[in-house]
Amino acid sequence: MAKDGIQVRFWGVRGSIACPGDSYVRYGGNTACVEMRCGPHLLIFDGGTGLRELGRTLEGAPPLDADIFFSHSHLDHVAGVPFFKPLFEAQNKFRLWAGHLKPERGLMDVLCQMMAAPLFPIPPAAFDADTEFNDFTAGERLEPHPGVTVDTAPLNHPNGATGYRVGYNGRAVAYVTDTEHESARLDANILGLIQGADLFIYDSTYTEDEYPGYAGWGHSTWQQGMRLAEAAKVKRFVIFHHDPSHDDLFMDEIAAEAERLRPGTVVAREGMLLSL
Repeated sequence: MAKDGIQVRFWGVRGSIACPGDSYVRYGGNTACVEMRCGPHLLIFDGGTGLRELGRTLEGAPPLDADIFFSHSHLDHVAGVPFFKPLFEAQNKFRLWAGHLKPERGLMDVLCQMMAAPLFPIPPAAFDADTEFNDFTAGERLEPHPGVTVDTAPLNHPNGATGYRVGYNGRAVAYVTDTEHESARLDANILGLIQGADLFIYDSTYTEDEYPGYAGWGHSTWQQGMRLAEAAKVKRFVIFHHDPSHDDLFMDEIAAEAERLRPGTVVAREGMLLSL
């Protein structure tokens, strides 16, 4: 692990619903979960079904002191939380963060509603880890550890969502998923968040040909992400939150076209590791 930089590993790259099967082997079928290591500090973004796989790699590790940041609380981004084994290990400490719920409700309340009968047999109270729930307002700057900054911005998504920019030792990674673009202009909130970022992970659920049929659903296109990356002078753009209808062959076509238009563009795959 690079001690002075940021490492990013993808554990879930899909949106909407997990999609296992032979057609999803190369890119993966788990929903959103991204691990970031800022030197010794562990930050996790979203708790989709990929969170379970991350948890398996952390079992038996030294005591954890980590943060989980949620873009929002739709099911595909929280479904892995009840199956994340480190939350059930008493030696661990977790801070869970959400910027889209205040003032009407809080993250703990939302997870309690999800993990309750008749939907689930045990509540968050069963977590043995020292678990802290933090609600903030998107737009605030967070400092979860000395030398680690997390800037936030509101996103355009039904029920709200939050985009993040992680800064550490001169590097910056932006995580911006579940947001719908405006056709006539680039989103100023996103541009401010991603300006000059080393890595920009973006909601690329649809292609531009598909998008008109899903207007109002709260998602964007990889082509719009590329426009944002160009305008903000992002170093590397990452296509993320793949639609479950986009199998490996479809994603291969997107990858080839994206590389042609902006060389170095990455299509996120489960298990992919990027080091800055």
